[in-house]
Amino acid sequence: MQRRAFLSAGLVSALVLARPGGPAAQPSGAIPFDGAWRPVTFPRLAATRYGLGGASLSIAADASSSLIYRPVPEALRGARGAWWDWAVSDSVPPIDLSLRGGDDRNISVYFVFMEARAAARLSPDTAPQKLLANRSARSLIYVWGGNHPQGAVLPSPYLRGRGVTIALRPAGTGSEAVRVDLARDHAAAFGSRPEALVGLAVSADSDDTRSRLRANLSNLILA
Repeated sequence: MQRRAFLSAGLVSALVLARPGGPAAQPSGAIPFDGAWRPVTFPRLAATRYGLGGASLSIAADASSSLIYRPVPEALRGARGAWWDWAVSDSVPPIDLSLRGGDDRNISVYFVFMEARAAARLSPDTAPQKLLANRSARSLIYVWGGNHPQGAVLPSPYLRGRGVTIALRPAGTGSEAVRVDLARDHAAAFGSRPEALVGLAVSADSDDTRSRLRANLSNLILA
């Protein structure tokens, strides 16, 4: 299934912290959910529905799968951390995300890095499939879903060492403020400091379990 190229696994330690409080703590790297995001769908699969709404993204999946993607503005390619809020009101079942054909998840947030020289040659219209096929691309994928504890080790048969999935929260309902250290997680996963953050994506899928998912992602910040 084509969407599997976006999914991977591994052991990386992520920070799950309360967001620094107050407007003064918000840096200039806010990423709105606007027309800069574009859908990526998959043959023979119903598409997950994403409602773009400024600071907030609504997510609705009914036995469906797809993602949305946007390039990172050049001014924010040096970002080394991120935070966001997410909430789930209807969850997919808690299943093993390391299995092919069994990796439904409530929300995945993707951060795609490349070597600076390769990033300088990117076109803003580069498709995410082509981006991830680049040999220098490295992806950190933070996930709410599965039956794994926080920080679980999940082997990936998909990205061949160029991506890791970080299980932040197992499947279920609730809400949470999250902060992640991209630089630390990249170093732990790939043995090097990140260079250029070039792409962001959000995915949610429930096609394997034929289930219903309702979720929300908001206040996505790069810093």
